[in-house]
Amino acid sequence: MIELSNDALTITVLDPSADRDRFGTRYCTGGYIFQIADSRVGDLLTGPTYPNSFNVYDGQGIPDAFSRAPLRDPAQPDIALVPGIGICDLAANEVREFCTWDVEVDGFSVRMTASQSLEPYGFALERTVALRSRTVRSATRISNTGSAGFPVCWFPHPFFPQPDGTNDTGANELCQLNIPVAIADNPGYVMAPSGFIARRYWPWDEGHYLALDHDARNPLVIVQRHPKLGLVVGSTSYVPRFFPIWGNRNTFSWEPYFENTVAPNQTLSWWIDYTF
Repeated sequence: MIELSNDALTITVLDPSADRDRFGTRYCTGGYIFQIADSRVGDLLTGPTYPNSFNVYDGQGIPDAFSRAPLRDPAQPDIALVPGIGICDLAANEVREFCTWDVEVDGFSVRMTASQSLEPYGFALERTVALRSRTVRSATRISNTGSAGFPVCWFPHPFFPQPDGTNDTGANELCQLNIPVAIADNPGYVMAPSGFIARRYWPWDEGHYLALDHDARNPLVIVQRHPKLGLVVGSTSYVPRFFPIWGNRNTFSWEPYFENTVAPNQTLSWWIDYTF
């Protein structure tokens, strides 16, 4: 594992080679933030099964994924190039060949670069995790080096601890967004009078997933309740498209999707910040 640290925070990032047993066909192997610890209050991130266990599908910390838009081999539909992972057998749910990353650690940042190809597709991918004071930036850059354009569908999946539900005000509040959003009738979530998305009840015995009905026209700002810090703020450089939220007894997460198409010789770049 790779550590970035200052007086306030320590970020643990998975090493794409040394930590390969923690990767599967779902999450990007470069720039995977496994944990962030505060110097005063300890670990700040959880996961669907954390702290009892770990599996490559559920993950923990702040993984991110391109796996919703695999680039398939026309001759073998089950074989696909998944950006940030490698050549995968999707039917067997296994990685046949992991991509190789060049890793550069420079003070408070780690930069990982990889080149991947599966005709007619080819691209260069760059993932950077940087620590500045109490802000962690996860940045991505993808350049199409092949002969065909392809869709890019990426999302972050930060796993925050659930509020403990014991405070008098807003005990079930989870997050508040800077974009217009509506909550359809569902068993897990409601819109609180404060404007926060909140749990409908607590504790939960099962997981609750909801695709938000939103009208985002600007980059996203999310204010997230956190039991150790009070509030955490997330902000993106992009306007989210598809935008689900999910949580279970152990964790709550939001997944603002970046979606675009990258043409030959074109480059796309974007980032998301987390301020703790």
